[in-house]
Amino acid sequence: MSTAPNRRAVAVILLVPLVVTLALWTFAWPAARIAPRDLPVGVAGPASAAQQLEQRFEQRDGAFDVHRFDDEAAARTAIENRTVYGAVVVTPQGPHLLTASAASPVVSQLLREAVTASVPEDTPVRVTDVVAAPPGDPRGSVLGASMLPLALAGMAGGAVVTMMGLRGARAALTLVASAALVGVAVTAVTHSWLGAITGDWWTEAGALALTVLAIGSAVAGLAALFGPRGIGLGALLMVLLGNSFSGVSSAPHLLPEPVGAIGQWLPPGAGGSLLRSVAFFDGSAAGGAVLTLSLWTLFGLAAVLFARRAPTPAEPVEPAREPALTG
Repeated sequence: MSTAPNRRAVAVILLVPLVVTLALWTFAWPAARIAPRDLPVGVAGPASAAQQLEQRFEQRDGAFDVHRFDDEAAARTAIENRTVYGAVVVTPQGPHLLTASAASPVVSQLLREAVTASVPEDTPVRVTDVVAAPPGDPRGSVLGASMLPLALAGMAGGAVVTMMGLRGARAALTLVASAALVGVAVTAVTHSWLGAITGDWWTEAGALALTVLAIGSAVAGLAALFGPRGIGLGALLMVLLGNSFSGVSSAPHLLPEPVGAIGQWLPPGAGGSLLRSVAFFDGSAAGGAVLTLSLWTLFGLAAVLFARRAPTPAEPVEPAREPALTG
């Protein structure tokens, strides 16, 4: 009796709990450890009062990265440029908190609680949402939930191109066309129907398409280099790690280190940051995310176009040609 089926059964029995444990760790651990870590915030106002407020922020070692501004106008500009998540302006009437719920509703609420706790109980704290989240998605739920479907769409595109045996320019064009259609479809749902993003329609569609293309081309490129195992590696990077480390539902600066930084180097995290920039901040601070997505796309398409790999089961194997007989 062959032992191969028994070995496969044991492998499945051991592999499934391992995969579930890994998935639970990647999704649950960052969510359970959310806290500010070098979170960029601003302080503005008279030098002495602003210095006291800055010292209060710095008492929480490593939690905040404090930026000093001359006045409220400069603090507002920094928020709109995505330099800081919020700022506290010291006024004779009390602290004036400037937030940007469009950047992260979680951070906005955290700053409210931190500032309120740092002043006497009878001191009022005025709050102004400089860049507010849209009425269609005030808690950022739609934006946070959209990244997993985008990662799955990119995964599906890269895997299907590989399993159908598409190669070269045909594979690259298929990846580009499918990503473009996904970008248009998702923008139609999130912008036109749900009202969860409110920027320029075609710019948002381009950001979403670039995100899907980066994921899909990376998966197809890994498969071109490593065969079917490359699809599994792509799923690990793009779905398991990329989605759970993206910080889209909270903020990268709230995730444990170095998870927040790793997430921004992967397409789901970079795509989430890019979408926020073009949807709510007129493209401010979008350069790093565009560079990350472009590098993943170029790597994947270059591998698809130039790497040589073994044919998949869906591809016919060309028979070896007989050497020509000479007279």
